[in-house]
Amino acid sequence: MTHDPYQVKNIYGQLKREEITVTVPGSKSITNRALLLATLAEGESRLKGALFSEDSRYFLNCIQTLGFEAQADEEAKTVRVKGLGGRIPKTEASLYVGSAGTAARFLTAFLGMSEGSWHFDASAQMRRRPMRPLLEKLAYLGAQIVYEEAEGHFPFQITGHGVNRREVSVNIDRSSQFLSALLISSCLAPEGMRVTAEGSHGMAYVDMTVEMMREFGLECRKAGEPRADAAGAARSGVPAEGAGAAGGISYEIPGGQSYLAREYQIEPDVSAASYFYALAAVLGVRVTVRDVRLHGKQGDVEFLRILERMGCELEENAEGLALSGPPDGRLRGVAADMHACSDQAITLAAIAPYADGPVTITGIGHIRYQESDRLAAMAAELRRMGIRCETAEDGITVWPGSPAPAVIETYDDHRMAMGFALTGLRAEGIRIAGPDCCKKTFENYFAVLDQVSAALTEG
Repeated sequence: MTHDPYQVKNIYGQLKREEITVTVPGSKSITNRALLLATLAEGESRLKGALFSEDSRYFLNCIQTLGFEAQADEEAKTVRVKGLGGRIPKTEASLYVGSAGTAARFLTAFLGMSEGSWHFDASAQMRRRPMRPLLEKLAYLGAQIVYEEAEGHFPFQITGHGVNRREVSVNIDRSSQFLSALLISSCLAPEGMRVTAEGSHGMAYVDMTVEMMREFGLECRKAGEPRADAAGAARSGVPAEGAGAAGGISYEIPGGQSYLAREYQIEPDVSAASYFYALAAVLGVRVTVRDVRLHGKQGDVEFLRILERMGCELEENAEGLALSGPPDGRLRGVAADMHACSDQAITLAAIAPYADGPVTITGIGHIRYQESDRLAAMAAELRRMGIRCETAEDGITVWPGSPAPAVIETYDDHRMAMGFALTGLRAEGIRIAGPDCCKKTFENYFAVLDQVSAALTEG
């Protein structure tokens, strides 16, 4: 492992191949949801295509610390979890979630809605990230929380007494994970639960949560929807929300239900795939990512639609999803609301200097509260390269320009590292500080980027 800056190779103009196929790891978001759903289910589940990264290992370790039988086979990319139908073997334990936001939010809700007392701690980065909206609602549902340092943040002791209310609302302005956390563990409410979203946030990840709850056998429907058979619920049962914000949507989870153990296939990570699709856009080549599909669960597929508007061509084939960049390398300027695919806002900003007009990104105010203040971070690094940009309350505008040599600071944020590496594929002297931060979700990202670059230039 090295902490030296990663030197990006400018390969634009040196290409000997026009096409390449890439394999990416399993989805982080689906892996971590599946881990908790399998833990809550009755019986043994087998998760296939799982992601093994820092985040997912913290999640898995926490499950094991709670006494659950969980075995991982990293070579086969599988995890076996023996769930106990909502029961927890160890009603007292100390858990460390690192910087994993899903583990932090999902496990806190699971334990806060159960019976027992657990100590939680996290990395310095996760200690700064928002938790208060979720913790306040767990207290409302009956949990007791004792903070060791700043109120509303890690570390804390949480003591659960079960769920004593049937309705709860939660503000998701800063993270939709607060809502997903309550929804997944709503099966612990004996008489059922109604969960309402307050505030405004893209709902693509909540749609994913609801669909996966149904796939593991639990009925969850929006207020006013007709009842559906949980085991066979079609996707059409939950209208797509990727294009809209929450706006007071309520979800109803009838009581007396439990998750069912199953064999579950995890999709490739579209967030990870998006870096290679952006590479195609920057270099004017065609990239296919194996097994990625347009109609999967992940909201980041909307990023590919933005690339289409910038002049790229998208095609689904038997192998996966392929994107071709403009052969002349000229991307079009675009205005894009990215609330449904905000993890790729950094990626779009990083390639925006190569557009023929301004690129304006909106709907991303909440990314100020993620691993870093991502709005401030991307603006600072664009300016470090001499690129003009202006931030707004919920977005950023980036103007065309020629990036100057620079060492890009990453703020211990994996998406800053992965996204800004793409800028250097078409500019001289771009180095990425702290590349090891990618271990959070895609630990061999730079090795794969090197392999792709070599394959494209060596023919």
